[in-house]
Amino acid sequence: MKHYIQFLSHQLKGWPQQNYYLFFFSLGCQVMTLVSQQITLLTVLTFIGTTLGVLCVLAINAAKSVNGFLGVLSAICFIITGYAAKNYLSIFEQVAYVATLDIPVLLSASWNVNMASKIRKFTGRTWVIALASTVAIYLVSGWGIGTFTDDPRPWVDAISFAISLTAGVICFLRFNNQYVWWIASGLAQMVLWFISFRQGSATLAMFINSSVYLINDVLAFTISPWYNEKERQRVIKQETAYAASLESNN
Repeated sequence: MKHYIQFLSHQLKGWPQQNYYLFFFSLGCQVMTLVSQQITLLTVLTFIGTTLGVLCVLAINAAKSVNGFLGVLSAICFIITGYAAKNYLSIFEQVAYVATLDIPVLLSASWNVNMASKIRKFTGRTWVIALASTVAIYLVSGWGIGTFTDDPRPWVDAISFAISLTAGVICFLRFNNQYVWWIASGLAQMVLWFISFRQGSATLAMFINSSVYLINDVLAFTISPWYNEKERQRVIKQETAYAASLESNN
């Protein structure tokens, strides 16, 4: 357990400076949102979930595998928030993240070791598969959630779910093209939670959270190891040195 805590601590270090700036900007916005409204159990859970969620996506941006641990904790909070707003597919979205990304990352020793050195790019075939999968998930989930639940926004909920689920799978497979999906996901979630807020089903915090996610996704194309070769080599060197230090201590 001691070594695992040290590992998690290490994974929060060495990020691009812009990631830290974005986190504290998000934290300030979420604190202001929290104190400007009636503080309830739901608003507190939303605050905790959005804070951990931002850390999670920033960790992915920095090619650090602590996102598995952070993702599970934030997902629990978001599931409660999604249920309260009747955005049922946002619940399945979080369950899908945990099943396809968070738990595999926590259990996979190979995924956690120097992940930046394992980044891949789509081929023409994988582009077709990813796009077709997104459309299929959208159609099936939109029909299902609209038919069998009282979700007031089934097709808006469905597009957010379809894009986010596909992005999670692409991320676990270590393709940098995930950020095309993450940007689309951020836009879709902003629409979903803004409509939910306007209809009185959610707090503004979830819209702000989606906005921060979108900023993070745009940043990824410039500073993240997923796209920035110089930053990738820096992270690979850092992780290689960390692994060597662990071996020497053992």
